Amino acid sequence: MAQVPPTFFDALAVRTWCGLALKALGRAREEIDAINVYPVADGDTGTNLYLTLESAATAVEAVFAGYETGPALPSLADAMRAMAHGALIGARGNSGTILAQLLRGMAQVLAAGEEPHTDGTGLGLALRQAADSARDAVAHPVEGTVLTVASAAADAAGLDGGEGDCGTVVRAAHDGARAALAATPDRLSVLRRAGVVDAGGLGLVAVLGALVEAVTGEPAPEPAGGGAVSPGAPGSVPEGAPDPHARVEAATGVPCAEDASADDAPCTDGREEGGPAFEVIYLLEAGDEAVARLRQRLDTLGDSLVVVGGDGLWNVHVHVDDAGAAVEAGVEAGRPYRIRITHFGLGDVHTGAERPPREPAQRAVVAVVPGEGLAGLYAEAGATTVLARPGEPPASGELVQAVRRAHAREVVLLPNDAELRHTAAAAAEQARREGVRVALIPTRSAVQGIAALAVHEPGRRFDEDVVQMTSAAGATRHAEVTVAEHESWTSAGICQAGDVLGLIDGDVAVIGSDVTATAETLLDRMLRAGGELVTLVTADEVPPAVTDHLESHVRESYLAVDTVVYRGGRQGALLLIGVE
Repeated sequence: MAQVPPTFFDALAVRTWCGLALKALGRAREEIDAINVYPVADGDTGTNLYLTLESAATAVEAVFAGYETGPALPSLADAMRAMAHGALIGARGNSGTILAQLLRGMAQVLAAGEEPHTDGTGLGLALRQAADSARDAVAHPVEGTVLTVASAAADAAGLDGGEGDCGTVVRAAHDGARAALAATPDRLSVLRRAGVVDAGGLGLVAVLGALVEAVTGEPAPEPAGGGAVSPGAPGSVPEGAPDPHARVEAATGVPCAEDASADDAPCTDGREEGGPAFEVIYLLEAGDEAVARLRQRLDTLGDSLVVVGGDGLWNVHVHVDDAGAAVEAGVEAGRPYRIRITHFGLGDVHTGAERPPREPAQRAVVAVVPGEGLAGLYAEAGATTVLARPGEPPASGELVQAVRRAHAREVVLLPNDAELRHTAAAAAEQARREGVRVALIPTRSAVQGIAALAVHEPGRRFDEDVVQMTSAAGATRHAEVTVAEHESWTSAGICQAGDVLGLIDGDVAVIGSDVTATAETLLDRMLRAGGELVTLVTADEVPPAVTDHLESHVRESYLAVDTVVYRGGRQGALLLIGVE
C-alpha cells in the first residue's frame, strides 16, 4: 500500500483507508457480533459493518480501475464520493446504515471542491460533518451508542483549533473515540447490565484506527479491554457468566440456545420482549420532500429508524411489526428496491427475489475456484462454484449468492484462499441468518479443496462430514509455481522480475529460472516428509511436457506415490501442487 504523508489526505489515502478498515473489521467482526446487545441483540453488528465497508471498498477500487490506462489518479472528491456511495448502496443493518451516513458526511466536506488533497483542518471538518449528519439521520438519537463515539471523535479532532496536520487530527479523533467507547456502559443501561461496550462504537473505533494507520503508517492502539467491561467495573457481569452469550442474556432477559454451536449466530433471538418483530431495509429513489414525509410515517410504525443518503437516493432502515406497511410507505414516497425483510431470530423472509419452488437439498458444497478448468472439475463433483479470476477476488455477496444457488439446508464452504478467510466468514454469517446451516472449512488452496471434496459424503451426519473434509484438507500440503512481477525480498532471498517462484504453504521456498526445475525442487522438498498422492493443476500456458516430466519424476523417485493431473485454465499461478 502507498504510504501517505501525514500532512495531506488524498485519494490514495482513501483507498488505503478502505483496505485497512476492511481488514480491521474482518479481524474484529466476531467480537463485535458477540457483544451486540443494542438496539436488538441479534449478533450481526460486526457482520453488517464489514459488508457495508466491503461495498464501499469495492466502489473505490472501481474508480481507481477507471484510471489504470492513464497517468492521472482519481481526485480526492472522486474517491470519497465512491466510498460514500458504495457504503450507501451496500449498507446492512442499523450499524451499517449509520456508517454509510458517517462516510457521506465526510464526503460532503472532502468532495466540496476539486482539490487533490486536504489538510488537517479539512479532515477535522469532515469528521465533524460526519458525526452531525449521522445524528440527524437517526429519528431518535440515543447516547451511549456509535453516535456518541462519532461525536467524541469529532470533538477531539477539533481541539487543536485546526492547526494540526492530518496525523495529529486522526490520532486525536481515535483517542477521543476510544475514551467515549469505554464510557458507553455508563450512558446506556442495557450495555451496563450486559457488561459490554457498544458494538457499533467498537466498529467505528476499528475504522478510525485504520484511518490512523492509513495517514501515519503506524498501527493505532487497540481499545483497552476489547469489547467487554473490565471485571468489577460498573455493569460487569456476575462471576461465572463471562462469555458474550451470558452478557446478552443479562442485558435482555432472553436466554440463548443452550446447545448453541459454532454454526449458530450468537443469540439471534435476543430481541427485547415487546420490541418490533421485523427489520426492514430498502434503497429508495425519491425526492427530499417525499422522504421527509416517509420519515414521519415510519416513525409512527416502529423504532430504530435511520434514513440516510440524498440527491435522490436513500437507504431506509426501520424495525417494525408491520413490514408490509413499511414497504408500502416507501412505495408512496418513491421507488423502493433491494427490499430486505428479516424476522428477528428467523433469518431472511424476503430478499427482493422469488425463492425457487423446489424442495431444498439436504447438503451442498460451495467452493471458490481460481480457473475455469477447476470450476468444471468441482462442478462434476457436485459443488456450486464461484470463479475467482486473477486479481479479482469474490466479495462476500457473491459467496452468499452461491450459497443461495446451492439451495440446501446445510452447506460446506471452501474459500480455497487464505486471503478470503474474512470474506468467507462474513458470507457464512449472512447465510446462517437466512436459515442455512453453514460450516466454513479454512482451505487455503484449491488443491486442499479437491482433497476435502474427495472425501465428502452427503449421506453422513453433517458434523462427521465436516470433520472428515477438514481432516483431508489439513493433511494436504499445498504449493504453487508463479512468476515474480517485480523485484522484492522473499523468505528465500531477493527475487527479480521474471524469476520463477516456488511457494510452499504460502511462503517462497525456491527462486529459479525454469518452471519444470522449480516444480521438481518443490515436489522433492514436500515428499521428503512422505505422501501418498500428488495433485498437479496446470494453467493454460504450461505445456503438457512439464507435467509429463513431473509425473515421471514422481513415479521413478517415489514408488508408492500416485499422481493426478488437472487442467486449471486461466488460474493465475502456473502450477498448483498438492501432496496428501
